Order: sequence, then C-alpha cells, then structure tokens
Amino acid sequence: MSWSLHFLGVGNSQAAVRLGSASAVLRRDDAPVLMVDCGQEALTAYQDAYGAMPDALFITHVHMDHVAGLERLFFATYFDPARRGKVRLYVPVGVLPHLQSRVADYPGVIAEGDANWWDAFQLVPVTRGFWHAGQWYDVFPVRHHLPDTAFGLRLPGSVVWTGDTRPIPEMLAKFADAGEWVAHDCALQGNPSHSGVDELEREYPPALLSRCVLYHYASEADGEALRARGHRVARAGDVLALADPSA
Repeated sequence: MSWSLHFLGVGNSQAAVRLGSASAVLRRDDAPVLMVDCGQEALTAYQDAYGAMPDALFITHVHMDHVAGLERLFFATYFDPARRGKVRLYVPVGVLPHLQSRVADYPGVIAEGDANWWDAFQLVPVTRGFWHAGQWYDVFPVRHHLPDTAFGLRLPGSVVWTGDTRPIPEMLAKFADAGEWVAHDCALQGNPSHSGVDELEREYPPALLSRCVLYHYASEADGEALRARGHRVARAGDVLALADPSA
C-alpha cells in the first residue's frame, strides 16, 4: 500500500476561490479514503479529481469555507438511493451542535418535505478518535475561536492535519511525535484565530518545523514569501507522499 495526502485547496476564507477551500483527501493507492472538510470549492475540486462525491468526511469545524459544500453533498446523496444513509460524517462532539444549528437544522430541508438533513448521512460522533477503513485516526482540540469548537486529525505515523489553528506546541508534542508530516495553518501575519509564520518559528523546534507543510494562506504572493523563509508550502492539487500508518 502507498498512502498520500492530496491538497484540494490551500486558501483562507478570503482566498478560497483563487487558492481553493482548505481541504485534503487521505488516499491509499491513489484511491480516496477520507476527505477532510468540505468547503464549496473543496467539493468541486474533489469531484474534478475523482469523478464522484466523497463517501467519508471528517469535519474540523463549521466555518462556511469548511462546510459550505455539505448542502450540495446532501442533495447529491439524499436523492441517490444507493448512497443515502451511507456517506459517513465523522464529527467531533464539540462541533456537532454547531453543525446542527448552522447547516442541518434549516427548516424544510427539501421542498417535498418528509426529510431530515441527517437522513442523507451516517453520523459518527467522535471524541478522542475513530476507526475508518481499517485505520485508527486520532482527534485532538486546536486553538481556533472558542475552546472545543475546532479539532485536528492524525493518521498515526503518517500525517497530522491541524485544521484552522493558532500554534499548538503542546498538542503536536503528543500528536506529531512519530515523524508525521504536519499540514499546518499558516499565514504571513497571525491573528487571534490563525497562526502567523513568525509565531510558528518562535513556538516550534526546528525538527518539527522541518516536517510542517503550510497551507491556509492568503495569496500566491504570500505562499512565495513563506517559501522564501525556507518553509514547505502546499499548492492546490499537490500530493504529499506519506509513510504507512502505524500498526
């Protein structure tokens, strides 16, 4: 088996149209296994790459550049008898009330009535992690707006996806301790919800920074500026080869 991470998009909310919504696909032997987040542009990029809708998704948090594609996914899934109720949504329990109120609780989810938004999906609430397709995934909280509203994902031994976050050295000391690549939120300038490159350089040891692949930045020019500082920076469509997950 060969594992890889396919970056569907790398932009922040303002740059999502140009750089793609921040999202990725974990792949085994080039076949999609798990989509991480589902912004509007991310779902389009997934369809363009794989010619189908995703069968399994992990949701980091519910800002619309990370979940706006779920409405389109609902319609594509609900009206397909072969898929209805079978598309898995792995959702941290802290995120679930916000997903319910922001997306799932819209009145009259279909014009014909007699349908709930969740009818289209198989919801799997998660806390410390979950099993999917024979692999264990760790889930851990990150720093993005209020506590317990945003979470990262780890495929042990292979890769960590931070999601939107401030620097989290204490979490990565635990959840990126096996040589994993770390796909990390980073912009030229930080703010109360996102990491700036100077903050990562201050908070993370060089050995960890050397394993970071930066995404969620504001423009192509910002991406080049991050590269000029010696960092690895993802572009939309990049595929990162991964080590096999830990047994």
